[in-house]
Amino acid sequence: MALTIGLTGGIASGKSTVSQMFIDAGIAVIDADVIARKVVEVGEEAYEQIVQSFGEDILLPDNTIDRPKLGSVVFFSEEKRLLLNSIVHPAVRKQMLKEKEEHIHNGEETIVLDIPLLFESKLTSLVDRTLLVYVDYETQLERLMNRNQLPKKDAEARIRSQMPLKDKIQLSDAVIDNNGTIEATKEQFDEICKQWGIQ
Repeated sequence: MALTIGLTGGIASGKSTVSQMFIDAGIAVIDADVIARKVVEVGEEAYEQIVQSFGEDILLPDNTIDRPKLGSVVFFSEEKRLLLNSIVHPAVRKQMLKEKEEHIHNGEETIVLDIPLLFESKLTSLVDRTLLVYVDYETQLERLMNRNQLPKKDAEARIRSQMPLKDKIQLSDAVIDNNGTIEATKEQFDEICKQWGIQ
């Protein structure tokens, strides 16, 4: 039986760094963000629903979705964010399960589902264990502002649109504290892999 790990964190928490550690260890990672981009490509069912719901103003000249423009609409409106999620999440879940089945069929013993909104979207039923990448709020804010060149209020709105990382700690089976160095993160990663019997 394959072990399925739900990897989660928050925006700018360093989840991608830990995801890469799994990949470097030869473990299959299914990335919800990559799939979320795929399912909204021109011609996909979710794409058609988004255009119907949000209008053609959110399209670029080549008819692809202008992600920053759509982002600025949903980050400041709970109602619109929920509408977008109700379109995108089911499509992402379907594709993730399909890829998970393919990995199991290929004999993979460990599969990581990299899902930023694992708890918010109530997707824990898809996984056996949950692993949280944690940073404190100040670190998260600073990293996000630097990484995305965002003004403070925009960075704060993006962080506020997700469940606070500290609230996710008690929901998780294991936590990697990513406030320190990459070496410290790797040590914690190795220790958790050892505890969970991941080769």
